[in-house]
Amino acid sequence: MVSVNRNVFGELPSGGGTVEKFQLRSDQLRVDIISWGCTITALEVKDRQGTASDVVLGFAELEGYLQKQPYFGAVVGRVANRIAKGTFTLDGKKYQLPINREPNSLHGGLRGFDKVLWMPQVLSNGVQFSRVSPDGEEGYPGELKVWVTYTLDGGELVVNYRAQASQATPVNLTNHSYFNLAGQGSPNVYDHEVTIEADTFLPVDETLIPTGDIAPVQGTAFDLRKAVELGRHLQEFHIDGFDHNFCLKRSKEKHFCARVHHHGSGRVLEVYTTQPGVQFYTGNFLDGTLKGKGGAVYPKHSGFCLETQNWPDAVNQPHFPPVLLRPGEEYDHTTWFKFSVA
Repeated sequence: MVSVNRNVFGELPSGGGTVEKFQLRSDQLRVDIISWGCTITALEVKDRQGTASDVVLGFAELEGYLQKQPYFGAVVGRVANRIAKGTFTLDGKKYQLPINREPNSLHGGLRGFDKVLWMPQVLSNGVQFSRVSPDGEEGYPGELKVWVTYTLDGGELVVNYRAQASQATPVNLTNHSYFNLAGQGSPNVYDHEVTIEADTFLPVDETLIPTGDIAPVQGTAFDLRKAVELGRHLQEFHIDGFDHNFCLKRSKEKHFCARVHHHGSGRVLEVYTTQPGVQFYTGNFLDGTLKGKGGAVYPKHSGFCLETQNWPDAVNQPHFPPVLLRPGEEYDHTTWFKFSVA
């Protein structure tokens, strides 16, 4: 059985509207999601002793989400990840997007899907959010109707994304939760064991844009096909962290993507998706300046993201999986976050 509770989370400034919080609860999980940015604000998971801890970084109050912060728990779009120099050409016309992470456009621009109020609808086992992104919003062509649905099934949180466009436009939606399976507020994720089911990854330039190469992981720091302990692995390969796309099966069917195991608590997160990529990000830009839930600060590497999505900058890289949505088509992707103990 899943219960869904609905409460006011806060008021937007200048009469901008009421942000609501939806609490989804099953025997194994408790998830809090707000209508601002479809943001997961809390996710409580039991450890092997049966003690529940909140395993996502974030804020207790709405004000936290309105300040400059790194997309904690939010849905990002219209195009997640980076578009080189914020430009692309579509059907012979050049589009210029706002540059919000020099010199590129990141996660939908200055006011992406994470910074808007969505319309909620309560379901028997979850909540569905919808909005219409108007033609020209953040420089993107065409009106886009979007639905994001969160449902709970035992130990599994399921996120479905659907969209329909009035004219051709790039679409790439994901959730940007930062996880720490030891519990949010734990100092780092070095003791997490990570597996990613990918034979290839995308090397990037100094601005984190893919070079266009699709490189084998074999013999590199990016070979995560067998579990590695994160801290030890970063040290061994002398790398500062991950912020890279791993290339998954190019199949619309549900496929295994990643597994993370925290030995201390026994918590396990497995991710399955219909998407062709996952951005594995180890919180490299966190710097301890933000104060989160329970007075926690979030230093570098205190959370990790597994952002299931299309490949970054696909709109400018014709050999990447297609990212354009055209009228009459439907964008429809699902990601499963499955929690257990081992």
